[in-house]
Amino acid sequence: MAVNVPLGPLLDPAFHLGSVPTTWAELLGFATGAVNVWLVVRQNILNWPIGIANVVLLGLVFLDGGLYADAGLQVVYVVLQMYGWWVWLYAGDGRDELPVRRTARTEWFALAAAGAAGTALLTWMLSAWTDSTVPFWDALTTALSLVATYGQSRKLLESWWLWITADLIYIPLYFYKELKLTGALYVLFLALCVAGLVAWRRDLRRREAAPVPT
Repeated sequence: MAVNVPLGPLLDPAFHLGSVPTTWAELLGFATGAVNVWLVVRQNILNWPIGIANVVLLGLVFLDGGLYADAGLQVVYVVLQMYGWWVWLYAGDGRDELPVRRTARTEWFALAAAGAAGTALLTWMLSAWTDSTVPFWDALTTALSLVATYGQSRKLLESWWLWITADLIYIPLYFYKELKLTGALYVLFLALCVAGLVAWRRDLRRREAAPVPT
């Protein structure tokens, strides 16, 4: 079943990469996405409102490109972005800054179970109800991104590894779907995720080495 939805001027071409048009939504998604991840690396609270703008723009791009799970994912992202915004503001000890921490074994189990179930369900839905040409890969990256975003909202250090795994799949997937600028964005995301892992690990070690107040 094909999905045809009029999506307005944001999907008009801004320029062409060779013969492939790059829309305004993809261009603005590139810009807001890069700023968003850079702010996450720096643990800056402004990453959340910019992230909301980013997922709305990329949702249009993915819907137009036939990546229906990724398009639907952006709706869930808006909810998770608002949740993460609240958690970073109020979920620390004494309702102050939330610290970086490692993922507990029980959390890993829950995230793995949710990711596997989500991948299986979405693969079936995309195969049965859409004309997606990449149902498994679309589903897998969607599930990985959801659990990574949840981990990010709780400042779990290992959420960066989930993002790195997702990005390594996203990059060839987007080039295959001729979303070249978005594919290039995810190359940048991959580099920023590695930087985020290093920066958050450094912050965690600094906190662990700090003397406990008496």
